[in-house]
Amino acid sequence: MSIPVEREQYGPQARSLEFERGTDGPRVVLVGVDGSRTSLRAASYAAGLARRQHAGLVVVFVSAPAGYASLMPAVVAGAVQQTHDELAADLRQECRRGAEELGLPVTFLCRRGDAYTELRAAADESRADLVVVGSSAQAGHRLVGSVATRLVRTGRWPVLVVP
Repeated sequence: MSIPVEREQYGPQARSLEFERGTDGPRVVLVGVDGSRTSLRAASYAAGLARRQHAGLVVVFVSAPAGYASLMPAVVAGAVQQTHDELAADLRQECRRGAEELGLPVTFLCRRGDAYTELRAAADESRADLVVVGSSAQAGHRLVGSVATRLVRTGRWPVLVVP
């Protein structure tokens, strides 16, 4: 089942800059958000970093796959979908506001699926130079690995983990 990917862009267009030895930083900073406090801290950090580096910011909101919803009663699945839609709308509005305030080109992507898989795909598609994520506070990640650990093991981009 293919879920359409929502893509919206806010703020000014990213401008190409001349390469200058020693000052060339990331041109595209990608941050993964899920609505948790640590992911919102990561988004704030990524926005500041992108602004200072004159880079574009790609915000990727990833929520649980629809497959889990099919295992839930219809009432619960509807509530989960409504919560997802409300959170996505809030994050989208925050991206618009941040793009205007910071004068920063921001792309907002809304995806459903496994966080690692979706962030990896979005980083490849956007040609991210840096991936920023919040640290996980879940104990189970010590056994199976966090999203950040899995991204680091991929080895395609620098990964910055915000506590």
